[in-house]
Amino acid sequence: MRTLRWHKLEIEIPRDEEFIVPVAVAGKKLCLIRHEGKLYLTQRSCPHAGGQLSGGWCKKGMLICPLHRYGYNLENGRGAEGQGDYIDIYPLRIDSDGLYAGIKENLFKRFFGR
Repeated sequence: MRTLRWHKLEIEIPRDEEFIVPVAVAGKKLCLIRHEGKLYLTQRSCPHAGGQLSGGWCKKGMLICPLHRYGYNLENGRGAEGQGDYIDIYPLRIDSDGLYAGIKENLFKRFFGR
C-alpha cells in the first residue's frame, strides 16, 4: 500500500510564461513545467527511448520528447494515439511558503525507513 507524501520543491519558479526545468524531489528526477498558464510535474525521462523530457517542448497540452517527437498528455500522462505508453504525472500543491510535490511512498518505508 502506498500513501502520498508532500515534498517542498527547493526551486525558484521561473518567471517565463512557458518553461520546462529539471528538478529533483525525494530522490526522483522530474520536470517542472508551465504550459498555458498551468504548472505540471512529470517524470524526466521518456519511456520510449530515455530522452530527457526537460529538453523537449510543449504543444497543445502535450509534452514532446526531443529525441523522437513522442508526445505525452500533461493532464494524465498518456502517450499520443498509437504510442501505447505513458509518463508519470505528480500532483502539485501551492502553499503560502512554496510549491509542494505529492510523491507516493511505500507504507513499509514510511514506518521503518527502508
